[in-house]
Formats: sequence, C-alpha cells, structure tokens
Amino acid sequence: MKIRVHFLSYCILTFISLSTLSFSKTLAQQKELILTDTTSVPLLTEIPLFSTYNFAYKNRLDSIQKTVSLSYNEFVQKYIDIYSTRKDMMGKMLGLSDYYFPIFEKALKSYNIPEEIKYLPIIESSMNPHAVSRVGATGLWQFMFGTAKGYGLNMDNFVDERKDPIQASYAAAAYFRDAYEELGDWLLAIAAYNCGMGNVKRAMEKADSRDFWVIRRFLPNETRNYVPAFIAAVYVMNCSDKHQITLQKAPFLKNTDTIQVTRFVSIPDLAKALDIEEDVLSGLNPSYKKKIINGTALLPKRIILPKVSLANFAQLYDLLNTDVAADMKIVLASNDDRRLIKKALPKPKALFFYHKVISGQNLGAIANKYHVEVQDLKVWNKLKGTTIVIGQKLKVYNAALDKSVERPLKG
Repeated sequence: MKIRVHFLSYCILTFISLSTLSFSKTLAQQKELILTDTTSVPLLTEIPLFSTYNFAYKNRLDSIQKTVSLSYNEFVQKYIDIYSTRKDMMGKMLGLSDYYFPIFEKALKSYNIPEEIKYLPIIESSMNPHAVSRVGATGLWQFMFGTAKGYGLNMDNFVDERKDPIQASYAAAAYFRDAYEELGDWLLAIAAYNCGMGNVKRAMEKADSRDFWVIRRFLPNETRNYVPAFIAAVYVMNCSDKHQITLQKAPFLKNTDTIQVTRFVSIPDLAKALDIEEDVLSGLNPSYKKKIINGTALLPKRIILPKVSLANFAQLYDLLNTDVAADMKIVLASNDDRRLIKKALPKPKALFFYHKVISGQNLGAIANKYHVEVQDLKVWNKLKGTTIVIGQKLKVYNAALDKSVERPLKG
C-alpha cells in the first residue's frame, strides 16, 4: 500500500512539474517579442540561438554594404526573420519609399551623411509623418520636442515641423553629422539616435571599445535591438524579391510642385480649387495642424501641390491671393512630451542656469556632471566646436524641470 501511495505521489509531482515547465515555455514564447516605444522594433528578451547561419543573407548584406557597416549575426538574423515575414508592412514601406526616399536622400547628402540612413524612418515610424510615440516623439524621424527645437524645427499652434518630411529630414541629417563627429562610427551614431550620445559614450567607456557589438551589452535594451533592426530593414528593403514581398503603391502623387505662400491659405479650399481630394493634399503637407498654411510676407510657408493644370491655374491664383478667415495669432507650442506629468512644485525654479567653467573642465565633464549631452551644451550655447575657456559661462537647462532638453530622441 505504501509503495502504491509513493508511486501515485511521484506521478502527480511529475505531472505538475511537466505542466509548469510547459506553461513557462509557452509564456516565454509569448514574451519573446515585446513592442517597444519605437514603432516597428520588437524587443528580443532572450539571446537568439544562431543554429542556422545563412551564408546567402551574409553575402547579400556584403553586396549592398556601402558606408555603414552591415554586420551579419544572430541578432540581425532574428530581425530579418521578423521583417521578412511582415510582407504587408514591408510592401507598404517599398511603396512609400518611392515618395519619401528622394526627400531623405537630398537632406542626407547636404550634410554628407551616408545614404543608408534613409532606412531609419522605417523602424522609427513606419514612415508615417503623424506617428507619435507614447512619450511624445513625433513624425517620420520621431523627434522629441526639445531636440527638435535644438535643431531648428518650429512647433506652434499652426504647424509642427517634426511632421514635415523635408524640414525633419534636414534636422535628422544635422543630428547625424554631430553624432558622427563625436562618436566616429556610423553604427554608434545610429545607436545614439535612439538612446542619446551620453549613453553610448558611457557604454564605450565601460567596454573600453568603439565597436557597437562589443559595447552592445552596456546599452539600454531597446538600443541593443535598434541597430540589428536597422540592418535587417536595410536588407529586407533591398532583397524584398527574395522574400516574396510585393510593392504596394503609396497614396502620394509623385509629380508635384512646391510653392511658397505669403498669406494664410486653407488646405480644403486649395484642394477644391485643384479638384483633388482634401486628404491627398493634407497627406502631402502633414505638418499643418489646422489645415491652414500660415504664410506671411516675413515668413513664407512651403506647400507641396500636385502639378497644376492650366484649367485650375486661374482658381489657384485667386485663392493664393485671398486671405482666409482665421485667427492669425501664432502661439509657440509648449513642451508637449507625453512623458511629462505636471506636478505641484514646492516653489518655482528657473528653467536653466549657468555653469562657470573652471580649470581642467571640458564639455564632456560638464555634461556628465549635469546628466546632459555634450551636443545639448553646444546647441544651448551656440558653440560651433568643443573648445571652452576658463571663466566662460555655459547655459544648462534644468533637466528635472524640463525633460525636453534631454536627448535621447525618444526618451
């Protein structure tokens, strides 16, 4: 009888253990991919096994490599697996690239940035100018409010230039120029775009290396996956035919004109005059919040139009020379980062303060002291280089009061 009881207990315990193991395995599989703040970058919670080294993928990456290093390893392979099975999404990216890539390429070329960086908005925003992350990063290039201001983008009650494909692309190119100047490597510059130059430099110090794959373990979780996801996106966009991914036509008209307007013009009225759908015209000009182009004689505004036929030209001329009825008061936008939660402060504090440079200090030391970025200090103080002198006063924003002054771009 004792033997039977013991045997029954053993069977029950074995069943419970196997059930627990099976449940844990299922749960781990469910948690393998977790969406991060970046629109299209799933987060790998476990180190993927590299049981299927694919020489074809390696050779294809080598064949398309230009300036940015396109490494092939288990992390890149995992993201190739992910993106190559998202055939609908990547088909749409191929279609949108016909319209957006020439814009990105022109901006990047103006700052001597590698053309490959044009693939970044795929993993940032799925090339959606209206994309807004949970912490307020906005637009194709997902700029945070403070970083956008630092790179010359304007946000007011009429316009959010983070959503302007042209303006935001030039701002992104300027950021990459500064990041590469400071870090000296394009994969590190791409990592910095996600988590900030300070985080990358600290990881470099801990690893005593300038190799992304060596410092990777010292970076934030999202950034560890951000660079492999970028490389995978470059691969899939260039080798879509190898994975049966079909281009889906974008809703944009490629044959367009650009004009500057010096008065307030309504997008719905403009669409009516051109005899096109309002959504089409709004899609070409996504940065205008109220569907009003708020041009003035001092600050003309750009509007992108489909090619105008002679039949519509007279109506267009009349419209562009008539002001719309609108409240023309322009109010600068306040910091709209969603991660900022208004809290009652015991007493008001200054938004910024000044640091006086003492002997032996450089921008890096000052940036580390106040937990900000060197590039922030350069932007706030309009410094062209990194040279500072003893006694010089540097403006430093109070990061505890205004989180928008921090980099990373996505918080």
